[in-house]
Amino acid sequence: MDQLKRLESGINGLDTLLKGGFVAGASYIIQGRPGSGKTILANQLGFNHVVNGGRVLFATLLAEPHDRLFHFLSTLSFFDKTQIGENMQFVSAFDTLENDGLDEVVKLLRREISRQKATVMILDGLLNARSKAELPIDTKKFISELQGHAAFAGCTVLFLTSSQLDDGSPEHTMVDGVIEVGEESIGPRTVRRIKLRKTRGSGSLSGVHEFEITENGIVVYPRLESLFTHPSRPDSDQLTYVNSGIESLDDFIGGGLAASSVTLVAGPSGAGKTSLGIQFVGQSTPEEPGLYFGFYESPQRLTLKAAALGHDFKAKQASGALHVIWNPTTAGLIDRLGYELLDVVDKNQIKRVFIDSLGGMARVAADKSRVMDFFSALTGELRSRGVTVVATWEIQSLLGSQVDAPGPDLSSVVDNLLLVRFEQNGSELQRQLSILKIRDSAYDPSLLEVVIGNSGISVKKA
Repeated sequence: MDQLKRLESGINGLDTLLKGGFVAGASYIIQGRPGSGKTILANQLGFNHVVNGGRVLFATLLAEPHDRLFHFLSTLSFFDKTQIGENMQFVSAFDTLENDGLDEVVKLLRREISRQKATVMILDGLLNARSKAELPIDTKKFISELQGHAAFAGCTVLFLTSSQLDDGSPEHTMVDGVIEVGEESIGPRTVRRIKLRKTRGSGSLSGVHEFEITENGIVVYPRLESLFTHPSRPDSDQLTYVNSGIESLDDFIGGGLAASSVTLVAGPSGAGKTSLGIQFVGQSTPEEPGLYFGFYESPQRLTLKAAALGHDFKAKQASGALHVIWNPTTAGLIDRLGYELLDVVDKNQIKRVFIDSLGGMARVAADKSRVMDFFSALTGELRSRGVTVVATWEIQSLLGSQVDAPGPDLSSVVDNLLLVRFEQNGSELQRQLSILKIRDSAYDPSLLEVVIGNSGISVKKA
């Protein structure tokens, strides 16, 4: 059991990566190229720390004046000018480093830690200290002496550097943790990423995670599949059913959809996937609310489409029976979408979710190789929270009797799989539905015709 005292950063997601926060009294390197976000991260932690009663010493070995730093930080909501000179002290050690060397910098910082009674010290410009060291041992000595005094004073230390230090560097061997921030260009997009390269004496979520810089500062999104390797809550041991919104379909699948199950409706564009999902969330009530989580239908178009099927989505939203979230597919982070979905589910006690579509959610993923792991973790977490899910997936084949099912990876993470497609019948196109998989229930595998009318949707044997 982890008994180490923690210093919370107050940065959304970062404390989750660190399994509770930084180890109090330890030392860390935060490294990243200029513009990567390390200075914002450190200052955000500092201002959050003073709000919680701590005292921060921000020392710099850079020639850049503090006024310039304050100018850029002032655009972020965590920046509080009234704390500067009070609980958050900024000190420049650049001249001391240039004129007197590393030993005098250590003496200066030791005095300031004691004078300020600092519980966090941030030192920006570790690369400059390294350049002043004649030998690697001098860098180790510099870090060691600062660590020793800081630890004695109960002060946590963050060293900031723009150098891409490797794991065997003198700096890395001396500190307790290394956090690397950076950004990567993927096509026309730039994605910011954070990685915990070393966390001595403490657990952490390994691997690379995405983050963004907002007006509130940095927000980190731990990879969903790394946080929810197992569902956070046990599944129900009771098998109950909920109606799909299509009574005639329920007759073919054993009385309805299993509660807390995930149903995938696959098919080409225009086959009726969204209409099936509208029927499903159209059964939501204030006592058992539903959520439409969509990517292609705007709220206005969704309302019109629902009205054509006999559902008043505006009234349902007004009563709290239905919540609607629309996400553009042009930008975003897939983990942010996952956490937003889970947050809305928890906050509103959602029981039905319609995701339209998984393909739209997958489009925003920077790393396509982890999409299936993400969906597996997300659907598992929704099941564990007692949510029944219907999701759509677009396939390419428009006509024909050949079953063009989604890949086995996607099929394996869902409980039920329905395929809708077009079939030519003389001069007319018919919508047909195939039930490919229903977990935990017997079902009729007959080919069904889908009929969409003003009073909703019905199915019958083709």
